[in-house]
Amino acid sequence: MDPRDDDIQFDFFEDEGATTERAAPQPRVRLPRRGGGGTGRRRPAGPPRGLTPLLRLLALIAIVVAVLVFFGLVIQSCASTSKHDSYQHYMTRLATVAHSSEQDGGDVANALTTPGSKVSDLTATLDGIAEQERQNVTAAQHLDPPGPLRDENQQVVEALQLRVSGVQGLANTFKSTAASKASDDASLLSAQADRLLASDVVWDDLFLDPARAEMTRQGVKGVAPPDSNFVSNRDLINEHSMSLVLSRLRGASTGGTPTGVHGTNIVGTKVLPGGQALTSGENTVTASPDLKFAVTVHDGGDSQEVGIKVTLTIQKPVKSIVRTRTIKVINPGQDVVVTFSDLGGVPFARKTTLSIDVAPVLGEKDASNNKASYPVIFSLG
Repeated sequence: MDPRDDDIQFDFFEDEGATTERAAPQPRVRLPRRGGGGTGRRRPAGPPRGLTPLLRLLALIAIVVAVLVFFGLVIQSCASTSKHDSYQHYMTRLATVAHSSEQDGGDVANALTTPGSKVSDLTATLDGIAEQERQNVTAAQHLDPPGPLRDENQQVVEALQLRVSGVQGLANTFKSTAASKASDDASLLSAQADRLLASDVVWDDLFLDPARAEMTRQGVKGVAPPDSNFVSNRDLINEHSMSLVLSRLRGASTGGTPTGVHGTNIVGTKVLPGGQALTSGENTVTASPDLKFAVTVHDGGDSQEVGIKVTLTIQKPVKSIVRTRTIKVINPGQDVVVTFSDLGGVPFARKTTLSIDVAPVLGEKDASNNKASYPVIFSLG
């Protein structure tokens, strides 16, 4: 072998060795042990990798449920408010109709008790009231009640229709009996007036009470169904009273000469509260904040009297206290109590006079018993 070949081979291995020495040593990576002791730090314990998605899903479901419950409560609250507003709106509109109809009932009573009224005047007034009630019927028919109260609203309509029928029936019957003296005229009038009383029963029993019960079932609070009473004095529409109305219309109130005995008288005067009866002697009266005087008036004639003014006067040095009340109707032999209140500042610790004056009625021949005077001293008790 040629010596140069050996040199070349030797140089080759020298170069490889030199390269190995220049390379930087690589650090060894130590893997954590899977168990056993040792001084190495252990990884903190945690949920298994398979459980984490399940916990996230449960948390998401809980959030969704909470959101649904919240919106459910909001929707329920809005629905409750909407229901309350619906009932309140209906009752407010119905109250207008109820009040108007009740006023018509008062107008009927006034028409039947107007002093000096003629049959033609009375029937014209009743015709007008009947027309007003027809308008109330139309208004009630156009109301939009909540669903559960539709039947009750229909009962309101029927009650109002009874009022139309009753008032118009009275007007027509008065017209037909104006020149008649049949014995059953009063019963015909009373039969028509019975419809007015029936309307109040329908309103109370078939609307008012059922409406209250239904709103309780629906959980509606703070809403009151309106009442409406057409007849304020039942004694005014019975057969006996109607016969007296006819007698008055055909007699003194038609401009003719009054027939029969007419007149009223004062029965007595009492102090309220307590019921102390005033006498013609000196009376000491305790002036409490609720001080009132009750005057009893008697119809001593055989005729019905209407529109009687009763006046109470308490004498004072500067300006006397004067109060007036009106007896709408009083029948023969009947006693009516007239109460005076809101008397203001009465004079204290000095003798004064309290007087009562009942206005005489048409055809009354002796009005001496229509007046009474009582000496009184007001004390502070």
